[in-house]
Amino acid sequence: MRRFRYLAAVFGALLVAGGGASAAPMPAQSWSAGWAVPDSAPLPASVDNGSAKGFRNDTIRQVIRVDAGGPQVRVRLSNRYGTTPLRLTGASIGYAGKAGAVTDPRPLTFGGSRSAVLPEGARLRSDPATIPVHPLDSLTVNLYFAGATGPATNHPEARATGYRAKGDHTADTGVSAFTDRGTSWYFLDGVDVRTAGQRAAVVPFGDSITDGTNSTVDADNRYPDELAERLRAAGSTDTVLNSGLSGNRVLHDSPCFGERALARFGRDVLDRPGVRSTIILEGINDIGASAQASECLLPNTRVTARQLIAGYQRLIHAARARGITVLGATLLPFQGADYYSPQGELVRERVNDWIRHSGAYDAVADFDRVMRDPAHPGKLNPAYDSGDALHPNDRGYRVMAGAIDLGKL
Repeated sequence: MRRFRYLAAVFGALLVAGGGASAAPMPAQSWSAGWAVPDSAPLPASVDNGSAKGFRNDTIRQVIRVDAGGPQVRVRLSNRYGTTPLRLTGASIGYAGKAGAVTDPRPLTFGGSRSAVLPEGARLRSDPATIPVHPLDSLTVNLYFAGATGPATNHPEARATGYRAKGDHTADTGVSAFTDRGTSWYFLDGVDVRTAGQRAAVVPFGDSITDGTNSTVDADNRYPDELAERLRAAGSTDTVLNSGLSGNRVLHDSPCFGERALARFGRDVLDRPGVRSTIILEGINDIGASAQASECLLPNTRVTARQLIAGYQRLIHAARARGITVLGATLLPFQGADYYSPQGELVRERVNDWIRHSGAYDAVADFDRVMRDPAHPGKLNPAYDSGDALHPNDRGYRVMAGAIDLGKL
């Protein structure tokens, strides 16, 4: 595995207003993670989202919602899975408007330059951009690549509309030039916000149910989004960093769904700044994969409850070693899903029993209890089912967020 490198300019000290002995002291300023996303390798051709080919003479417009407020932001980019240096010609950031429009776009710089080069396997952090944001504001990031990018590091399941235009349109406020649409994020790694003091972070870690699959596109109704809104309503300043990766498994890598949880937990949870707690919801894909032999689910090795529990214990140990509180989430019902099997249901029940009663976690979020059909406990409640017997709808994701005891975070 390549070792990541941060390429960053060295910034001077913050200016502090003068005024003699009567001047009020300025609050300490810190950089807090306002948004983050797990990245993944380019998808195979059979399920490609454009990541295998990459981009050339394209502007990519991407919308994200930040979970911290402050006077400045800086954007983090990733070329983790690139096979060649990534040459960024220009970039900008502005406030997200309706249907892809942007208000007040302003240039992003990197070490004082409008362009930048990310070696393969590297990450890059922009200079601070003065763009005041409030918690839960939506921002638009435009990236222009004059030359070929090669295969694109990406997050396939954004649940947010992205836009692509030929040529440099980083300064555009309108969307007319952006004739292509998609629902993936490319090259984005995160957004930091300058805050008055370090904000603690809660990191929901999981698969497509954490990623928000089948939630309404552009509505920010994933369960981590709903959790962020609950925390804000309760007066908390903690940020929520969604670390869900659709199709992800605890024990096995996938050509479509990224590295296994055991391999990515370090960079997607432990290495995020200011992490206070994590909510682990993974395992249903490990269980279901043994019932299917599709390209994306290989290897479809049958897993046991004991193997999954051993994987959870490794994640718990790694988090505890960093002083991070660990919540275990029970696996949702999945009877009726494409990869359901009676044998898999037995594994799910045994895993859930261990999550509830082992005492291994600091606390439990019992999603199974609140999401199951009272008349058929092996199935999702029809009121919360998006239609595939596996993923919740918007209402279901809201119920999940409501099942988390905020005091345990």
